[in-house]
Amino acid sequence: MTTIRPYTLSIAGYDPSGGAGVLADVKTFEAIGVYGFAVTTCITYQNDKQFEGISWLSKKKIKNQLYPILNEYKIDHVKIGLIKNLEILSELMELLRSYNKNIHITWDPVITASAGYAFHKKLSQKYLFHIFQTIDLLTPNWNEILPLTGEEDAVKGAELIGGYCDVFLKGGHNTETPATDLLWINKKLKKLQPKEITISDKHGTGCVLSAAITAYLALGNTLDKSCQLAKEYTYQYLISNEIRLGYHNKR
Repeated sequence: MTTIRPYTLSIAGYDPSGGAGVLADVKTFEAIGVYGFAVTTCITYQNDKQFEGISWLSKKKIKNQLYPILNEYKIDHVKIGLIKNLEILSELMELLRSYNKNIHITWDPVITASAGYAFHKKLSQKYLFHIFQTIDLLTPNWNEILPLTGEEDAVKGAELIGGYCDVFLKGGHNTETPATDLLWINKKLKKLQPKEITISDKHGTGCVLSAAITAYLALGNTLDKSCQLAKEYTYQYLISNEIRLGYHNKR
């Protein structure tokens, strides 16, 4: 008898190239072995090299996508990506927890597109720290700490956030120790070293990594183990080919 896969949910933007956003998340979910639902927050006009614009969906339209899913299925793990503002993010988290108070929420804060487009010019620090207390895991990259905390030192900023929620600081943009990720679980720091340094530059790598963590958590792994497995999965994604659109190969 076929085992029913755990349900996971991505709330993020729609990237037509499939390299980032909900398409990348659901492909990652399915490759790892969980069932992926997707709710779109915006439509982007881009490919893996160019970003030409964005159309945001209203809060009502986002919620109207969520209701049929939440009313029918028990979602225990959700990843949130590109979102218009912190007010919408806060309301969505409140809605998710009204259906399942124990739901695990990962927020992958997309501040700028890889092509350089800035989604958020300024973020309220007061509002942000309320968000940090509401989510379970934050997965920023090295360059996102400054707008998230005001701290120019990425490690200090991530450690500050780690006092409110668990943090996976992605090391791809760290020039001193490239690809070394820093993980704070219950305020305790652990370093995740890379198998090897790759020079491959893939579109949407951050989306894939946070989606992979969500999927492995849904399969019953601890956060520590899920992050290690997700790092290995993302490494395989990075070396999958020579172009900017990676493949989702599970080993």
